[in-house]
Amino acid sequence: MSPTVFTGKTCVVTGAGSGIGRALAENLAGRGARLALSDIDGSNLAETARRCESIGAHVSTALLDVSDRDAVSRYAEEVVAEFGIVHQVYNNAGIAYFGSVLESDFADMERVLAVDYWGVVHGTKAFLPHLVASGDGHVVNISSLFGLLSLGGQSAYNSAKFAVRGFTEALRQEMITERLPVRVTCVHPGGIRTAVARNATTARGIDAAAVAEIFDRRLAFHSPEMAARAIVTGVRRRRARVVIGWEAKGLDMFQRVTGAGYQRVLAVTNPFAAAADRNRK
Repeated sequence: MSPTVFTGKTCVVTGAGSGIGRALAENLAGRGARLALSDIDGSNLAETARRCESIGAHVSTALLDVSDRDAVSRYAEEVVAEFGIVHQVYNNAGIAYFGSVLESDFADMERVLAVDYWGVVHGTKAFLPHLVASGDGHVVNISSLFGLLSLGGQSAYNSAKFAVRGFTEALRQEMITERLPVRVTCVHPGGIRTAVARNATTARGIDAAAVAEIFDRRLAFHSPEMAARAIVTGVRRRRARVVIGWEAKGLDMFQRVTGAGYQRVLAVTNPFAAAADRNRK
């Protein structure tokens, strides 16, 4: 349990303006890390930076759309120019969307994949050479419980988060095979109380506020701080996978035991599907 896992290390956190990203930044700041924080929301990002600086951390901030490959590549070079080295990257930025395959527009589905999947790929690719050069790198990619099982109305989100899982697990194998000094962790949070659900977009005819209310009231069991602690513990213990929340662990086990059978159970118990049906009437 060496303090040098975080002390003095340069840690990059995307989506740091709120939720898990903010909690991660504060947790890392408390452990003596130097922080490169980014978000698409400048005011929220500034508040995160203020909190981390009050703890005593060296913080840099940048407005960043992780779906913009060139912007992420430039950002990586800017971070290295400022800090000289990068040790850990937390690809956390993400958005949510609810809508069936039949009702969803291509543009909505593409946007989810652009941020939630390609944002992770962009961040990983841009920083990976610098992580290798550090001699002590770590990539942490945030997937979801919905990267372990699927739920109706979440096809775009499921696609992105399953893709993050596949990408991250393949990357870990490559680092092992090539004997490169970069550890890799894939994170699968369950119901975390963040603004992601409240900021989610939906297919036409579905009340976004109602969907967010269902998430907050029935599914948001855990605080972002709890999630951050679990992630940091996983990094410290060099875990390949971190599943966060009793419900995430239980549903993961359920789908392992039942195989495809879990799909029929969730099809008739999906609270979001019920909300969508009410809004269509």
